[in-house]
Amino acid sequence: MLEIKEVYKTFNKGTVNEKCALNGLNLILNDGDFCTVIGGNGAGKSTMLNAIAGVWPVDSGAIIIDGKDVSALPEHKRASYLGRVFQDPMTGTVADMEIAENLAIAARRGKKRGLSWGVKASEKEKFREMLKEFDLGLEDRMTNKVGLLSGGQRQAITLLMATIQKPKLLLLDEHTAALDPRTAAKVLELSDKIISENNLTALMVTHNMKDAITHGNRLIMMSEGKIILDISGEEKKKLTVENLLEKFEQVSGSKLENDRMLLSD
Repeated sequence: MLEIKEVYKTFNKGTVNEKCALNGLNLILNDGDFCTVIGGNGAGKSTMLNAIAGVWPVDSGAIIIDGKDVSALPEHKRASYLGRVFQDPMTGTVADMEIAENLAIAARRGKKRGLSWGVKASEKEKFREMLKEFDLGLEDRMTNKVGLLSGGQRQAITLLMATIQKPKLLLLDEHTAALDPRTAAKVLELSDKIISENNLTALMVTHNMKDAITHGNRLIMMSEGKIILDISGEEKKKLTVENLLEKFEQVSGSKLENDRMLLSD
């Protein structure tokens, strides 16, 4: 479903601030893979997601989604392949529009639109059923403005908007980092449910090693713009945070110095 071939990206080339963010990155995701991504600050995690989404062009290499080389496509032309949820719950929704209106926009993305106004009754019923599964009481608040919701509720709406059209690839960019632990756990539970029920292929960047181990069928660790660990199957199921730290030290030759990652576990 996703193939990244020898991708390089350097920012501020030729200046004192030159930074090699992706350094010959290679990754293959099979259809239905749910892969968690972990690594220290500046490892290239979010840069990889931005490269896939086409936020800016890569210097060299290829990005292939579902057999199509999208390397030369701008961000808006890749949107039909992707769903994305960001760290900030304020991103991805329109605050002064109702829940139902936000969901309708997501449901109609990429489709031809007529001049009819508002959300159809059939759409409302469909959205109600979807929201009911979240168990957050949102199905009874569909006329509420999204800006009035809590961060967790808003992130749940964003997650539904990102997956309502069953994208080829779902990108989750530290989408629970700004939430309190209880709400974060609920949003992760919803993520698991949506990915599993729709058999989606997903990449989830996280700073939390426990979450990276617990969720998904595959875990990759990045360092200096490339993948240094790729663990799946039974090996991933048996992983502990201590194992993961040991493996990082063995592969990289240094200790993981990232307070945010270490304290989250």
